[in-house]
Amino acid sequence: MIFLKTQEEIELLRESNRLVGKTLGEISKHILPGVSTLELDEIAEDFIRSEGGIPGFLGQGGFPNTLCISINDEVVHGIPSSRCLKEGDIVSVDCGVVKNGFYGDSAYTFAVGEISEEVKKLLQVTRHCLALGIGQAVAGKRVGDIGHAIQSHAEANGFSVVKELVGHGVGRSLHEEPQIPNYGREGQGCKLKTGMVIAIEPIINLGERGVSRKTDGWTMATRDQLPAAHFEHTVAVGKGEADILSTFEFIEDNLLN
Repeated sequence: MIFLKTQEEIELLRESNRLVGKTLGEISKHILPGVSTLELDEIAEDFIRSEGGIPGFLGQGGFPNTLCISINDEVVHGIPSSRCLKEGDIVSVDCGVVKNGFYGDSAYTFAVGEISEEVKKLLQVTRHCLALGIGQAVAGKRVGDIGHAIQSHAEANGFSVVKELVGHGVGRSLHEEPQIPNYGREGQGCKLKTGMVIAIEPIINLGERGVSRKTDGWTMATRDQLPAAHFEHTVAVGKGEADILSTFEFIEDNLLN
């Protein structure tokens, strides 16, 4: 069942998603060689609670932490640990919160120091895939239009789209209908309506699209062990354009300063 949100509910969702953006901004200050992913997780949990929120991923399906932190060939759902970031890594940080009964959900892939030109391009293309997908989140379009926009741009640049993992509706639950694949055919799939709130999250691989689950039962990684990138925004479907409820502004303010 798809739950259409009122404007009042969308404003509550904006507040939750803004807290996610502020949390990712706080984390961005600490993305440095030598920091452990568990340290980042603890910083995020403390910050979310200090802002009146609740970590949205903690305990979700048994997930043990506040953040999903995935390094290099890890695609999503990486579990924070004593592992430390190194110069040249890329790290996807996926964050969820609950505030006022509604979820926020967003992700950003960070470069740790200097990274290769090839991987820089992967990050740039994946982020542009997100923008293109958001551009299709308009009432009257269909879910396949979002996926087609993402897939076309990724593949035109020589990258591949992970098909086993999808975006999703967001509301009083973290994962609602409809699913939002990062591939598809124009004009196909569920029709988008005003009041739908969805997480669009391109997950793009440098090499082949195949992924597999690690022995921890959570972390997904590329089969060819080449890097993957992941960017995510939660948006409200609009009549003329999507309303982006999450934000990267706090990350960018920190990275520019």
